[in-house]
Amino acid sequence: MTERTAVVTGGASGIGLAIARRLASDGARVAIFDLNGAAAQSAAASIEEAGGKAIGLSVDVTDRPGIEAGLDEVRSRLGPTTILVNSAGITLDGPFLEMTQETWDRLLAINLTGTFDCCQAALPGMVEEGWGRIVNISSSSVHSGVARMVGYVAAKSGVVGLTKALALEFARYGITVNTIPPGFIDTPMLQEARERGLMSVEQQTERTPVGRIGRPEDIAGACAYLVSEDASYVTGQVIGVNGGRNT
Repeated sequence: MTERTAVVTGGASGIGLAIARRLASDGARVAIFDLNGAAAQSAAASIEEAGGKAIGLSVDVTDRPGIEAGLDEVRSRLGPTTILVNSAGITLDGPFLEMTQETWDRLLAINLTGTFDCCQAALPGMVEEGWGRIVNISSSSVHSGVARMVGYVAAKSGVVGLTKALALEFARYGITVNTIPPGFIDTPMLQEARERGLMSVEQQTERTPVGRIGRPEDIAGACAYLVSEDASYVTGQVIGVNGGRNT
């Protein structure tokens, strides 16, 4: 991994941060893209303090020119991006019949179109290098659906379809594209939902066969495998990391 440069979107917290830290510990040069530029820089600084190589950039995944400018800066400072992890995302809940067009558009813009734009902006460089790894973080909600989260589930389902199609189109260039739909993972987003009374950690843990809540590091471990040389024959796959809840 010492010859690789990775971009992790939404990498300043939660699953994205765990992935950024894991890839850096494995030797990759890591660029953290996050809407919160200060948090991205702080996360990068913590990686550097631990002995890794990282930079943090303020990048909004709904801003295509901003994505391209970020990738240009990564190339100049760390080298060409050959690993892309699309982890940026948001959840918004509410009754379907009360969902506004603005809410629908925002959910798709961040969760689906943002992933599309990052892939499209990064793939030419991977084709040029003759090697690439893309991991899209989707959601286990695509398996069963979730009431009151129509926009989120629809967008993440689109991420799964995007992953499969890109895998087929770019396999001949030495590029793999896979998706991880996380299960019930302890993240700031989950804790916010708990505080709002939208879910019970205890009930969800009881429904998980392995008997515990997932950690961001569980997702990072699977991602580290998918971007490695060992996974060169794995592409177009949906790798569930969910403690056995969805098999």
